[in-house]
Amino acid sequence: MNIPSELKYTKEHEWIRDNGDGTATIGITDFAQGELGDIVYVELNDTGESYGQDDVFGTVEAVKTVSELFMPVAGEVVEINEELENEPELVNEDPYGKGWMVKIKPENPDDLNSLLSADDYEQVIA
Repeated sequence: MNIPSELKYTKEHEWIRDNGDGTATIGITDFAQGELGDIVYVELNDTGESYGQDDVFGTVEAVKTVSELFMPVAGEVVEINEELENEPELVNEDPYGKGWMVKIKPENPDDLNSLLSADDYEQVIA
């Protein structure tokens, strides 16, 4: 199971990376994509939308199920991964790289510190 130590995590299986430029990248974890199975469609809301922590910002559809995506911290979506429209399988192939979902401008970057560390997340999925 791949759980990069530099990321923060939610109990709902999203990860978030501080990009160091006032933005953060969000996706779903390796565990989540494995549980979902083959992802066939990713629906993400538009850029410019603002969300509170735990708000739904999109959905991931796999062969057998649809799963909502929850915002780890409050913020405004500044970019969506448009490649997922034609290649949703990138989430399965590279969940922490090419399979990222959205980039946001967090309302309060310090909120990232309240999320789970890699070790804490490992305990959640154990």
